[in-house]
Amino acid sequence: MDENAPENEHMDEREPEDALIQEDRVWQGQGWTARVIKNEDDEGWAVAMIKDGEPEPALVGPWTMGRDKKNPKPLDISAFHTLVKTANEVIRRHEQQLHARLHKSVRVVTDDGAAITVKLVITPDEDEPYATLTAVDEYGDELASVRTRPDFRLSVTSATDWIEGGYRKPSGG
Repeated sequence: MDENAPENEHMDEREPEDALIQEDRVWQGQGWTARVIKNEDDEGWAVAMIKDGEPEPALVGPWTMGRDKKNPKPLDISAFHTLVKTANEVIRRHEQQLHARLHKSVRVVTDDGAAITVKLVITPDEDEPYATLTAVDEYGDELASVRTRPDFRLSVTSATDWIEGGYRKPSGG
């Protein structure tokens, strides 16, 4: 510790500038903010769960009325933990669905009995989206890879046609 430094300088370092808010209608923690808002559709209340750094809520759901049947029930640590768990699950499911939409694969058994997995990975670039079609043998070795249209429809038939066609870039892609 520097003996010449003013005492209050160290106190300022201990006070976080962005202290977490934990109030009846706004609660922060674990990378999330829960905000109780007026429900636009009716007389009730809703809670919006916003992940830190994100502009839009990941989850908006109904919120319980308080005892006076007019104001919302106050947020508390228990309710907040439940909301965080639910919001994280919603994000996880969304990420799984996105991954499934962008990564597809089929298995083809050729006439000579070789098992080939054909994978389609879509790259959703804003300017130039594309997809990569890759064939992998049963040992995981890559047999071929070509760039194609992002709307290429991968099926056992299209994969078989690609394999039998010598792994040439699919027409139109």
